[in-house]
Amino acid sequence: MFAHPNIPPLQQQPLPLTLNIPQPSHPPPPPPQDVVDNHAPVRSRRRGPPRNGPIPTPFIWATDRRAKIHSLNHLLQNRIFNITGDVKCKSCQTKFQMSFDLVAKFDVISQYLVTNFNTMHDRAPETLMYPRLMKCVHCNQENCVKPVIAEKKKNINWLFLLLGQMLGCCKLEQLKYFCKYNSHHRTGAKNRVLYLTYLELCKQLDPSLPLI
Repeated sequence: MFAHPNIPPLQQQPLPLTLNIPQPSHPPPPPPQDVVDNHAPVRSRRRGPPRNGPIPTPFIWATDRRAKIHSLNHLLQNRIFNITGDVKCKSCQTKFQMSFDLVAKFDVISQYLVTNFNTMHDRAPETLMYPRLMKCVHCNQENCVKPVIAEKKKNINWLFLLLGQMLGCCKLEQLKYFCKYNSHHRTGAKNRVLYLTYLELCKQLDPSLPLI
């Protein structure tokens, strides 16, 4: 048997309790905040359905719904025979009111639409697109009286514009507003949207008309 040499046991050195890590002379910077990417695509808002709730009636011939007027029978039964609206002269800048005979003016415009319905090709003709304006009773200038159209679309005097054949004075966005709340397609050229506005207003007054 060979004798093992006397090997001294390994001595374990104790680990230091603390590490001597140098401390920074300045406090660490705050964590980075979320960076906003200005070039990120913006999600478009989804357009919801039209707001069909009641609104304060702007005129006695208008209903409490947007872009809706009462029928001719309703107006006559309530002794509403004349429709008034605000106008302004382009020449003398005088603002005043005009009144239209409801039955007489509606008969003119409705008969015009019924007679020319098949030749319009779903477009308003130039006579409706660019209406001839009325004569000013103050300065006697011809073709200078324009309707005053409300800034808020829900307050537009639609019936007055119809009877005066002045819907062509509306902006495209105003006509699109009318078509929106009457469930009509509202894209395309102005003559298309104007055509639908004329027909819809006439149908609201007299649902028996052979239009639309």
